[in-house]
Amino acid sequence: MIRCLDIFFSLCGLIFAFPFLVILFVIGLFDTGSPIFKQKRVGRYQKPFTLVKFRTMSVDTKSVASHLASSASITSFGSFLRKTKLDELPQLWNVLKGEMSLVGPRPGLFNQIDLISAREEKNVFYVRPGITGLAQVNQIDMSTPELLAEIDQEMINNFNLKNYFTYILQTVIGKGSGDRIK
Repeated sequence: MIRCLDIFFSLCGLIFAFPFLVILFVIGLFDTGSPIFKQKRVGRYQKPFTLVKFRTMSVDTKSVASHLASSASITSFGSFLRKTKLDELPQLWNVLKGEMSLVGPRPGLFNQIDLISAREEKNVFYVRPGITGLAQVNQIDMSTPELLAEIDQEMINNFNLKNYFTYILQTVIGKGSGDRIK
């Protein structure tokens, strides 16, 4: 059921947001010269997949978790994209492809060993990673791996259709802040 909803909402989102996505892409071209950001992430069953987002940092920024990146790396347009969470829109493609869900644990990087270990302990990797989830709407980011894994496990254990829609709605109305730059 959830996979069907993911396909429906991601397809509708990509179709209806297409003109807006093109505008953001063009603005991004002027901002960084390379508006699409691709990065290998840890997916379901710890298989790698390529996450797609709008670029919010300069092209030469080191590939680290957001909480380890320098705030000086964020461009002015990137700051706007992060505040509005519009940088996440291209991930609808990842959802449509089945690499992600709209709701699930945020996918980490392969160099986040502590997070991977904590999530292995809590059996978090048997679900698809998501664009949003319980941790995101409660402002828990990857800087606290054990807490994040615990909240991810709680979300998985209590997951139902009501929570699916609740986390999406909370994200759309602006609850949470996603991964913060320190």
